Amino acid sequence: MDFSGGGGGATLSEMYQSARRLLLSARDGVARVERLASAPTSSSYSSAPLVGGGGGVGDSAAAEEVRREVAQIQSLCAQMDRLWRSIPSKGQRDLWKRKVEQLSEEVDSLKETLDRHSLRQKKRVLEAKERAELFERANGESSHVLRIFDDEAQAMQSARSSSRMLDEAYETGVAILHKYADQRDRLKSAQRKALDILNTVGLSNSVLKLIERRHRVDKWIAYAGMIITVMVMFIFWRWTH
Repeated sequence: MDFSGGGGGATLSEMYQSARRLLLSARDGVARVERLASAPTSSSYSSAPLVGGGGGVGDSAAAEEVRREVAQIQSLCAQMDRLWRSIPSKGQRDLWKRKVEQLSEEVDSLKETLDRHSLRQKKRVLEAKERAELFERANGESSHVLRIFDDEAQAMQSARSSSRMLDEAYETGVAILHKYADQRDRLKSAQRKALDILNTVGLSNSVLKLIERRHRVDKWIAYAGMIITVMVMFIFWRWTH
């Protein structure tokens, strides 16, 4: 039993058959769009962008055609949804309800597939654009990068030279400190010998105190020399860094 939408329009069965034919055509169109997108010739996405996201001219036209068919099917489903509700027989009404709902689900699934394809194409276009910009930037800044490398090499060479100078200064300072230590030991030995001699000849306590005071002064002079040497080394190290 067929039901018309009134005013001499198409019947419910005719609308359903038209929608099924459009659905088959849309499925073939989606498959064609996927093939065009994966073909080697569709890798140049920047030449002709697809409406809603896509690759070349053929890919764009195929996707646009599928979108028109999907829109027609959805329009037919909306009309059939109104018609089956006016069927008097409950059995016929339930049957057409299931048919229309199944058709709507199939076309919605097809639309989701096409939308996912469009999103993938948009992502590919964006990646291709970013790669092209990066390549152009790399070509334009190659001389600048070389200058940076030269500056880094010079800085490393200067750092190595400063390190060698600091090592030499450190070795010199250590040698000076060793000499001060040797002189201090010799002074102590000489002091002990002098005290032994003075005690032997019986010099006065005032002379002994004078010698001890002179020894303390010599010791502080030696300490001051070591401290000044360390400070000079530290200042030189800070200056070279």
